[in-house]
Amino acid sequence: MSMSFEQYMRDMVQPMRDELTNIGFKELRTPEEVEANLPNVKGTALVVVNSVCGCAAGLARPGVAKALQHDIVPDHLFTVFAGQDKEATAKAREYFAPYPPSSPSIALMKDGELVHFIERHQVENRSAEEIAADLTSAFDRLCR
Repeated sequence: MSMSFEQYMRDMVQPMRDELTNIGFKELRTPEEVEANLPNVKGTALVVVNSVCGCAAGLARPGVAKALQHDIVPDHLFTVFAGQDKEATAKAREYFAPYPPSSPSIALMKDGELVHFIERHQVENRSAEEIAADLTSAFDRLCR
């Protein structure tokens, strides 16, 4: 019995999804789920645009996990997966204007409005610790 490419990709990507869902992130897998959550969320929400790239694995996800050990954290945690849940990711990115699409990226929203954004180029050129420090600084300013 052979495995389809789609099944292979799902199996390969699942640990990358689990890395965020295991620390409390809710996956938004459809445009409808994005619409139901992002614009209407009360309080603060961290939205991670996850991806299969090395900088997501080595920098973005570890940086986010480290930041969430801080005393002050967002009220809600959401994630969309670029390249996997394409329509959901496209819908989420509508809320990140004027920033161009990039993955991985990390958005902090307050009452449905974007208040802090870390683009891919700000992930690639920094350590997980620097990403965590950027996020915890934003949490201190915006999540009180």
